Amino acid sequence: MIIRLGYVAMSVELQNASPSQTMTFAQFSKIKDRDAAIRKLERIAESNLHNCLRLLKHNEANQIHFFRLSSRLIPLANHEELLDWNYMKPLIEPLKELADHIKKHPARIDFHPDHFVVLNSPDKEILKNSLRTLVMHKALLKGMEIDTEHRCVLHVGGGYDDKEKALELFIHNWAYISPSIQRMIMLENDDTTFTVKETLYLCEKLGIPMVFDYHHHLANHEDKNWQEDWGRVVETWQDSRLPIKMHISSPRSEREFRAHADFVDVEMFLRFLAQIKGTVPEIHCMIEAKQKDAALFQLSRDLQGKSGIKMLDQSSFLME
Repeated sequence: MIIRLGYVAMSVELQNASPSQTMTFAQFSKIKDRDAAIRKLERIAESNLHNCLRLLKHNEANQIHFFRLSSRLIPLANHEELLDWNYMKPLIEPLKELADHIKKHPARIDFHPDHFVVLNSPDKEILKNSLRTLVMHKALLKGMEIDTEHRCVLHVGGGYDDKEKALELFIHNWAYISPSIQRMIMLENDDTTFTVKETLYLCEKLGIPMVFDYHHHLANHEDKNWQEDWGRVVETWQDSRLPIKMHISSPRSEREFRAHADFVDVEMFLRFLAQIKGTVPEIHCMIEAKQKDAALFQLSRDLQGKSGIKMLDQSSFLME
């Protein structure tokens, strides 16, 4: 089984390379000349994309082939006061630079839109804004010439005091979502509301791949034994061109169990891998640790010399 490690959005090793520089609407409103304010937003977005390119070059230099882009690349992209702003137009060139790099150095690149993207909301405005945000993600992927299929991880959404009804609302809203947006989506079990079984219910019913988050499962489950559902999780990926994906992180402490630790506990990770060994030919593990790429490098060092592990490069290994 081949395991590839990835990390989230930004590097702790690269200086001044944030892809999430922003501007609040209050700051925007203080600039008297609206056109000048919009140009400033565009410069921030261009700088964010430039830093994405630096991050991808950093990944290439360190043999990292799996990366989650920041969803905050374009500040105020969907703000109700800025719906007339064609934010993609000035980004054609920097996106093309990213596309050229990705063509030369193929990697799995995806997004995890922010928590306000909620597809099971009973509020039509929230749903509309969520879909606008997903359209932006689609435009960014297309600008980078990345196949949009299964590139956006979402949580199921809110429980609204009746989880069964909330799941059915997701199915109801799904029918109104365009197929091109539907095919972008993967669903993940979360740490407070929707468990593996509940997320699987939607994934199987709607043909959506499921991203298994091990840490979330430990924090939120009706049955601690996830192994009996693992085959079903794998099955949700059968029509995807991408290998199965999961999230790995460690609890910060027993008291702050849901919070992510700085690094990944290698023994916890190996216990998980031992239980899925032989079930899939390849799995991509997104590290959600506070120390970002440093956590990946540390985990890679921790794996070296472990029994049954053969390192293929700095972020990939074979479990024999």
